[in-house]
Amino acid sequence: MLSQTMIDRLNQQINLEIYSSHLYLQMGSWCAYKSLDGCSTFLSQHADEEMMHMRRLLNYLHETGGLAMLGGMQAPPTDFNSLTEMFETIYEHEQLVTKKINDLVHLANTEPDYSTLQFLQWYVAEQHQEEFLFKSILDKIKLIGTEGQGIFFIDREIGMMATNQNLDKKQQ
Repeated sequence: MLSQTMIDRLNQQINLEIYSSHLYLQMGSWCAYKSLDGCSTFLSQHADEEMMHMRRLLNYLHETGGLAMLGGMQAPPTDFNSLTEMFETIYEHEQLVTKKINDLVHLANTEPDYSTLQFLQWYVAEQHQEEFLFKSILDKIKLIGTEGQGIFFIDREIGMMATNQNLDKKQQ
């Protein structure tokens, strides 16, 4: 049986994952509007992944007798000054999500709630991958640059990342 504090914090995380999905869908829409189809596809796929993260938490609450509570949320930003700014926003957001996961791990360890601690280990590894992914995208943007055809090559590179993710999922 989960403590009420753990249920409340897992619900906060569920809602943060939903917000993450909405954020990436909105960013993908901005990219489509700017004719950055590779980035749009990548972010749309990433939005789906965030919903899968939410569902995993939701199912855990169900399995442990907790009530999931979906709340309202603020709308994500709709406009960005540049592709670089948008990916910097994503990277900062993923760092926030990592902090929230780490806080959940700390709570599970402190209570102690070893079942939840074990469950959260997947999220710890996932957040490491997420931060690495978006940091590497920012590194590529700096390497390629945004002048001239730079945006075209960045969009193509990120589009290939989306294609590769799709192929990896089909092979699993």
